[in-house]
Amino acid sequence: MKKIFLTLFTISLLFMLFQCEDDSKLTKEQELQELVTLKQTINDLASQSVCNENTECKFIAFGSKPCGGPWSYLVYSTSIDENKLEKLVEQYNQKEAAFNIKYTIFSDCSYVNPPSSTKCENNTCIPVYQN
Repeated sequence: MKKIFLTLFTISLLFMLFQCEDDSKLTKEQELQELVTLKQTINDLASQSVCNENTECKFIAFGSKPCGGPWSYLVYSTSIDENKLEKLVEQYNQKEAAFNIKYTIFSDCSYVNPPSSTKCENNTCIPVYQN
């Protein structure tokens, strides 16, 4: 039993000693480009949504301000793959939050109000804000 443990320990130690460095480290510019590309993908998907009597308009917090909270709210209809949109937005928000921390990004700390509701005009979902 002792021999098996010693063998496994030695193999584990060798793996740790000779592991390769992670060459997939991205530069700040590359990470920013990933965010830009993902944001465009999200906007493209949301812009494909149309509203009518068979769909519902919704909104989701979009982006991650360095001080906390979203940059904006993305309005869309249920005519698109909501699951896909929600997962992409969640991924984007997490990546942007990590980017902000990693590179000590600053912004204004103003609070962005969510829409009070949404409405459908000309087959497009529109946010409604109360004054």
